[in-house]
Amino acid sequence: MRSVPFTPVTLGASRLGDRPDAEALADALVTSTLGHVDTSNNYAGGRSEQLLGDAIRRAGGLPEGHLVLSKADRDTDGRFDADRVRRSLEESLTRLGLDSLPLYQYHDPFTLTVAESMAPGGPVEALIALREEGVIGAVGIAFGPTGETREYVETGVFDVVLNHNRYTLVDRAAEATYLRARELGMQVLNAAPFGGGTLANGSASYGYHDMPADFSEHVKKVRSLARDFAVDLAAAALHFSLRSPLVDTTVVGIPSLERLDALGALLDATVPDDFFDAVEALGPPPASGNS
Repeated sequence: MRSVPFTPVTLGASRLGDRPDAEALADALVTSTLGHVDTSNNYAGGRSEQLLGDAIRRAGGLPEGHLVLSKADRDTDGRFDADRVRRSLEESLTRLGLDSLPLYQYHDPFTLTVAESMAPGGPVEALIALREEGVIGAVGIAFGPTGETREYVETGVFDVVLNHNRYTLVDRAAEATYLRARELGMQVLNAAPFGGGTLANGSASYGYHDMPADFSEHVKKVRSLARDFAVDLAAAALHFSLRSPLVDTTVVGIPSLERLDALGALLDATVPDDFFDAVEALGPPPASGNS
C-alpha cells in the first residue's frame, strides 16, 4: 500500500470555482497552514483546479509540505475508460502546473459497474499503471454509495478510500466500509462531516436529501444534547471525525474565506468526552436516506 502524509483536516475545494472571491480564496487555500487541499478534475468544470494552479504559480510554488490532492473524472459524454483516466490526469496536472500528484482518486464512477471498472484494460488498471509509472503516488476510490464503495475497497488494489456524508456525528452508514478499509491497510478520507451543512447551519436536509422522520428525530436529540453540554454542534461534528481511529483526514468543504477563517476556531474548540458518550448512549443512528 502507498501512503499519503495527510494532515488531520483537508480543505475541500469543490465549490471554489463558483465563488466571486475565487481568486483570493484559492490563494488562501494554497497557503493555509490548516491542511492540504482536495479538488477534482470536474469541480466547476475544471475551474477549481485552474484557480488552484494559478494560485500556486502566484505563490512561486506550493509551500513546503503542502499538498494538492485530486481525482479522475469521467468525460462529458459519461465515458470513463482507461484513456479517459490518463487524459483526466493530464488535464489536472496542466491546470495545477504540477508534474505529479501524491494521490489521484477514481471519482464517482456512476456510469460503470464495479466489474467494468476493474476489468483488464479498464480505468482502474490505468490508475494503477500511473502509480507504477510514478506520476501519482497513491490510488484512491472516492464514491458515495456505500455498497459499491465497499466493493471497490474489497478489491484490495486501492490505497485510499474517500466517502462523504455517511460517517458523521449522526450517521454511521460508512462505518463498516471504513473498518474493512482499515483491515486492508488503506487510509481513509472522511468528507462532509457536517452532513451537507445540517450540523453546521441547521439545514432541514441531510446530505442534500430530505431527512426520514426517525432520522430527523435523532438529529434533534443530538442538537438537544449539544445545548445541554453547551457545545457548538459544528465543532462537535468536526471533532467526531477528527477523534475517530478510522479516519486519517477529514475533508471540510471551504466555500468562502469566511468559512476558512471559521475553521480554525472549530479546530481549537474543546468538546468533552461526556458529550460524545451521551450521543453514543442514544443508540445506533437510524438510516439517513443516503445508501
